[in-house]
Amino acid sequence: MSVIRHDWTTEEIMEIYDTPLMELLYKAATIHREHHDPNTVQVSTLLSIKTGGCPEDCGYCPQAARYHTDVDGNDLMSVQQVKAQALRAKSSGSSRVCMGAAWRNVKDGPEFDDVLEMVRTINKLDMEVCCTLGMITENQAARLAEAGLYAYNHNLDTSEEYYKEVISTRGYEDRLATIANVRKTNVTVCSGGIIGMGETPKDRAGMVAALAKLDPQPESVPINALVAVEGTPLEDQQTVEIWEMIRMVATTRIVMPQTQVRLSAGRTEMSREGQAMCFFAGANSIFAGDKLLTTPNPDVKEDMELFKKLGLTPQQPFVKKAQPETIEAVHSKLETLGEKPKWSRPAHHIARNEAAKNKA
Repeated sequence: MSVIRHDWTTEEIMEIYDTPLMELLYKAATIHREHHDPNTVQVSTLLSIKTGGCPEDCGYCPQAARYHTDVDGNDLMSVQQVKAQALRAKSSGSSRVCMGAAWRNVKDGPEFDDVLEMVRTINKLDMEVCCTLGMITENQAARLAEAGLYAYNHNLDTSEEYYKEVISTRGYEDRLATIANVRKTNVTVCSGGIIGMGETPKDRAGMVAALAKLDPQPESVPINALVAVEGTPLEDQQTVEIWEMIRMVATTRIVMPQTQVRLSAGRTEMSREGQAMCFFAGANSIFAGDKLLTTPNPDVKEDMELFKKLGLTPQQPFVKKAQPETIEAVHSKLETLGEKPKWSRPAHHIARNEAAKNKA
């Protein structure tokens, strides 16, 4: 059985990433089988509960208010709307619903109270609930856990070094602090990143090293291929080749043996054969549904057809960890603190982000 290490160096991970592909696949597949059922894949549905209007300047994101994209914003969905979508996802084979809100950070108040009720509602449907809401405090993480949250997503995006070329409105240390706040609860961590933003393979290895050094390592690591959206600073980036995705999945599997590696954004550009190789290399989680927040994604029927051809079975909920208990709001022992944390705002400027902002 593979040993879990938290002392990986970027150089060691680069050696793995550069391994001849057939040898890399063999090693990754062997480790995958030591820790996971190779014929089971966890299926999640990603739901944008609040779209657009984000004040951040993430260079890849069409939801940033400062960029000129065709994303239609909407206010926070109602609890009943979310429940209806969750039931639809469950009937399609998803075991988890991940709710995303285009916020910089969570703010205490009626909207967060509504999100907590959404968490309670979905957990009672016997589905895993994940949220990605931006930065959160320790108290907010505890309230989400009390409501029955199963996982919290907060991606590192890339290496700490290259991060400064993509985002200027939020510090890398804030991302790590949010993950640390989640770790003080019983909520699992989902954290990964994006490849194809102009980073080097060394930056990819640096991101994997940063994730591997977390103790415990994230229970889920999404590997996204950039979906270049017109109007964003990264609109002209070339699509990542499938070989790069396969190498990234295999490397992540070797470095983090027990983690569920999620094949995330960019699957519409991947062939069925390419996705199959990613599953062989250790990917055992996907997002299903025709959209990932605002970008295209394969239809769930296509995914189920692919699963059938490959002999894959959707993973049942709560296999990796028991279902959390839901505490109703009236029985909550946690108070709304009305916190106003001073999350960092780095002072540097990114030329391509400024150019996209000023574009007519």
